[in-house]
Amino acid sequence: MEAIDRVVGGLERKSKIISDKEKKIIAFHEAGHVTTSWFLPHADSLLKVSIIPRGKSLGAAWYLPEEHQIFTRAEFLDKICMALGGRAAEELIFGEISSNALDDLERSTKQAYMMVAYYGLNPQMGNVSYYDSTGQYEQSLHKPYSEATAEKIDIAVHEIIAKAYQRAKDILSAHQSELEQVAHALLEKETLFQEDLLPVLGPKDR
Repeated sequence: MEAIDRVVGGLERKSKIISDKEKKIIAFHEAGHVTTSWFLPHADSLLKVSIIPRGKSLGAAWYLPEEHQIFTRAEFLDKICMALGGRAAEELIFGEISSNALDDLERSTKQAYMMVAYYGLNPQMGNVSYYDSTGQYEQSLHKPYSEATAEKIDIAVHEIIAKAYQRAKDILSAHQSELEQVAHALLEKETLFQEDLLPVLGPKDR
C-alpha cells in the first residue's frame, strides 16, 4: 500500500508545516469529496482518504475505479459533482471557499468541456463534436467553430458546473452530520479506509 501511495500521490511530507486552521480546512475538503461520492450512484468506490501531504497535494482520496470503455452523461455528471464536493464542503462549513480546489476545478472544467464539445452529451449543443482526431485543428489559427458557438459552449460548461456544485451542496447539507464526523475522524487519525467510514456513512448503495 505504501508503494502504491508513493507512485500515485508522491512521497509523504509530514515535515510540511500546516497550521491548525489549514488542517481543518483540508480535513473538511477531503471529507466533502468522500461524503459526496458516497451518495452518488455512479461515483467510484473509495479505497482510502488522507490529509497527510504528499507530493504537491495537501490531502487526497484514493478510489477504486471500475473498468469503463465508455461513460454515460449521468456518469460524467457524478464525476464532476464528486470533484466539486471538497469546495462545497468548505462553503457549507466555513462560509467561504479557498484556493485548495485548483486540481478539482481543472478536472471538472475539462470533463464538462469534453461532455459539451467532444462527446455530444449536452442537450443545448446537440449531437455535434468538435474533436479533431487528425490534429489539423491544432495547427490551424482558427477554431473549428464560430465565436457564437464558442460562447454557447462556455455557457453550457458553466451551467453543468453550476448545477453539479449545487448538487454537491445539497448532498452535503442533507448529510452534514456525516460530513462533520468524517472530517473530525480525519483530524484525529489523518488516514481513513473504507471500513472506517462504513459505521458513519452506512453501506454504499451501488
